Amino acid sequence: MNPNIEEVKEWLHKANSDLLSAQILIEHDPPVLDTALFHCQQAVEKLLKGFLAWKSVQFEKVHSLTYLLDLCEKENPAFASMREQIETLAPFAVEIRYPGDILDITQEEAREIFKTVSSVWNFVFSLLPIEAQP
Repeated sequence: MNPNIEEVKEWLHKANSDLLSAQILIEHDPPVLDTALFHCQQAVEKLLKGFLAWKSVQFEKVHSLTYLLDLCEKENPAFASMREQIETLAPFAVEIRYPGDILDITQEEAREIFKTVSSVWNFVFSLLPIEAQP
């Protein structure tokens, strides 16, 4: 068993919480889209960190999906197929969280972004052994 299994599970548990939060906020009446999209980005960030923990790869404490994706690709080149989808989430890490940043997105577009996150979720989980999954 991988010695990092508990750390992996913790990352994936946090990713699941972000995913659930995003879903609730997108479907809320009225929807809370800026916060939902932040949670979408966070879910993917934590999924990537969980994968890296499984591979025992050290990473900096950053929100950069590109940086994390580069590390993941070194471990498994299949991540290249997810790059475009993952990088579309990058603006939701910091840019939309503060006053002055206007989010011009519809609820339907937010649902599509959520589907992207779900796709990344399925991809990462397909690479992890069952004992790593929470």
